[in-house]
Amino acid sequence: MNVLLSGIVGSTAYGLAHPGSDLDRLGLFAAPTVSFHGLHRPAESHVTTSPDRTLHEAAKWCRLALNGNPTATELVWLPEESYEVRTPLGEELIGLRETFLSGPAVRRAYLGYADQQFRKLTARDRTDPAGRARAAKHARHLVRLVRQGVTLHETGRLEIRLPDPEHVRALGERYADRPEEAATLLADAATRFDRPGVLPAAADERPAEAWLHRVRTAHLPPA
Repeated sequence: MNVLLSGIVGSTAYGLAHPGSDLDRLGLFAAPTVSFHGLHRPAESHVTTSPDRTLHEAAKWCRLALNGNPTATELVWLPEESYEVRTPLGEELIGLRETFLSGPAVRRAYLGYADQQFRKLTARDRTDPAGRARAAKHARHLVRLVRQGVTLHETGRLEIRLPDPEHVRALGERYADRPEEAATLLADAATRFDRPGVLPAAADERPAEAWLHRVRTAHLPPA
């Protein structure tokens, strides 16, 4: 595949990894342009578990990012050392990362994903010790998503590497045992999202469209 951009994401990128953590990779690729001209469109994603890697086709990644998808969005905000593949077209995309952001999409995606984690916490059978570690993981994701979403709303920048991972781990343990306390965190985040932020009301799709045209041109067969 024509991988344009790829890097290590997840707990390793956030600074939350422990010795037993999986190494997750995310990237995007360009399908050959001629493959869009037949009866069947090319696959939009390729997912493997050994190694753990997800690759999205360029157009699908753009749609996900324009909708504020947290997992897709982080690919263009990774720390320099987290990238493993970084082509010229990938560099261009990193340079366009702010154009994919919009206030409503960021709020809907980040608070929405955080609320999913909260529902998983509150639905857990707390008499089952086997689910305790999984609950702590959900809680850590909740805290991270809230922080990233609010920071994006207020500054226009996505914070990948957490400055205080030990504090986030501690909150994860606390909310795993007392999930109702996480409701305060979500309510505070909603209040901050209600205040004016720096992101536009709608993302500008034109840079993404122009970039995709360059990707398709670059992956035409030789004349």
